[in-house]
Amino acid sequence: MKFHHIGIPTQSPQKGEVYIEKFDFHCTDHASNPYNIQWMRYGKNCKLPELVKEIAHVAFEVDDLNEALKGKQILIEPNSPGKGVSVAFIVENGAPVEFLEFVKE
Repeated sequence: MKFHHIGIPTQSPQKGEVYIEKFDFHCTDHASNPYNIQWMRYGKNCKLPELVKEIAHVAFEVDDLNEALKGKQILIEPNSPGKGVSVAFIVENGAPVEFLEFVKE
């Protein structure tokens, strides 16, 4: 498991944010700053869990998403928000944690 980014909820538009229609939220590119911060701004029709919309999450790149999820409390089931990546969220001690698995070509 390798650190990937931290996602911080915000209500203010951010420079460079992109809109993810599938989930009704805006986010910035974590690689656009030296701290791997991804700002997340959620729309009124976003159906993601309140825990994700209200509390910052830490994200880790994993080699095998299904293996990483074993025995964990799943908050968001595995899904693909974009080409070449699968993600899922768990709850760890009351906080959201994101796992990302990238397709290796």
